[in-house]
Amino acid sequence: MVNHKSLIEGLVNKPSTQKQLSNAELVEASIRRGEAVLTNTGALRAQTGEYTGRSPKDRFIVKDSVSDSKIDWGEVNQPISQEIFDNLFEKVTTYLNDKEELFVFNGYAGADPHTQLQLQVVNEFSWHNMFAKTMFIRPETKEEAAGIDPEFTIVSAPTFKADPEVDGTGSEVFVLVSLEKKIILIGGTEYGGEMKKSIFSIMNYLLPEQGVMSMHCSANVGENKDVALFFGLSGTGKTTLSADPERDLIGDDEHGWNDDGVFNIEGGCYAKTINLSKEKEPEIFEAIKFGAVLENVVIDEEGNPDYDDGSLTENTRAAYPLDHIDNARIPSVAGHPKTIVFLTADAFGVLPPIAKLSKDQAMYHFLSGFTSKLAGTERGVTTPQPVFSTCFGSPFLPLHATVYANMLGDLIDKHDVNVYLVNTGWTGGEYGVGKRMNLAHTRSMVRRAISGDLELGEFVKDEMFGLSIPTSVTGVPSEILAPINTWESTDAYNEKAQGLKDKFIENFKKFGPESAEIAEKGGF
Repeated sequence: MVNHKSLIEGLVNKPSTQKQLSNAELVEASIRRGEAVLTNTGALRAQTGEYTGRSPKDRFIVKDSVSDSKIDWGEVNQPISQEIFDNLFEKVTTYLNDKEELFVFNGYAGADPHTQLQLQVVNEFSWHNMFAKTMFIRPETKEEAAGIDPEFTIVSAPTFKADPEVDGTGSEVFVLVSLEKKIILIGGTEYGGEMKKSIFSIMNYLLPEQGVMSMHCSANVGENKDVALFFGLSGTGKTTLSADPERDLIGDDEHGWNDDGVFNIEGGCYAKTINLSKEKEPEIFEAIKFGAVLENVVIDEEGNPDYDDGSLTENTRAAYPLDHIDNARIPSVAGHPKTIVFLTADAFGVLPPIAKLSKDQAMYHFLSGFTSKLAGTERGVTTPQPVFSTCFGSPFLPLHATVYANMLGDLIDKHDVNVYLVNTGWTGGEYGVGKRMNLAHTRSMVRRAISGDLELGEFVKDEMFGLSIPTSVTGVPSEILAPINTWESTDAYNEKAQGLKDKFIENFKKFGPESAEIAEKGGF
């Protein structure tokens, strides 16, 4: 029988294993080991090779007595046997034991002390350890770190490649989660985001069991304690819109909502940097300094990052500590939300730039989690494609989607929360015909929604989607508020809108009878 705890302790307690290093020490080690380079902003830049994003098809959960009856098994939560996990675990720990150096970080997930997860990260790469230190919540002292008794441990060996025929994996990459052993085993990929999202998946399993809502969203709060949540998939503007200089940032990606209010799960931000500019996103631009980690950002010979260059990947990233944002709230906790914003980048150009949702509509759109995939972003994609990611985070949800949707509905009711759908995508036609929503207009709409100004105005019902559209928003041209008015051809709009509506309806069928009432009350 494999003694998992003993094997991990063997790695952690090796004489050459370096624990709880400072940023300066991790930067020095990363450069010395040839893993990364320092840019002229002070940020560390690493390249992740072949894998520049997550590998969802290579993520598995061990099917055992703990997980069997609780996990929503399927394409997202793929089962794997205890035997396969144990065999790979032994191989990986043996492999890492032969390395001259290993790097260990002890920290936390969750700013709420009552539900905080104590965790440990064991890394082959020093820059991965700096990434973990950046993204998770950091102990204040080495003494505090040494006192952490890990409830979950990540073991990451990016240069260990699995043999699918021998090891029972889908490819050379593997992200294996054992809820019983409380271990996450990662190999074959150098992409840092696998560590971050694996812990988020664990929190999405643990928090609901404690009656706490877990959410893939960003959050901020104004001086009047008006908390706002922003849900949205990659590319919808979640990080950009939550980094508002007029409001304190609670966090940019992962949160919990308990009886006291909301709290950040992380200690850092993980922002996309493609086309990043100081003019459009000054808070994020200025946060990329010493202590930050850049992934796959092209730099010139003088060390200048070129955020417009997507030759390595469009998924260029910056990980930076939360306190790199001047107006970050630390500790990252706040009261109950007054406003929830669902962000979508509709490349079909048929959804309104902003619409108010009833509670039932909010649950429907939460379960749908719609955005678009653009032509040219993936091989073979020549026209906009709809993307439905349940609860705006389906790859990270171990439980059935209705667990999260029902919790959200109850919280909306309990705290009388206003919910808005905001389209940051296209207007006046689909991608290639219309144009992208003006960011300044979107900011104005979001600010008016959060301030409560929109509640004082008039709304009209959109005939196609049944959404309530404001007739006017301060600082926004009224003619863009109803999307049908922005198209040259009404017939063309109706055809495209009906097509998207049909896709919503078809997608919702996957939730089965558990969601029938939500579809009836909140759907189209």
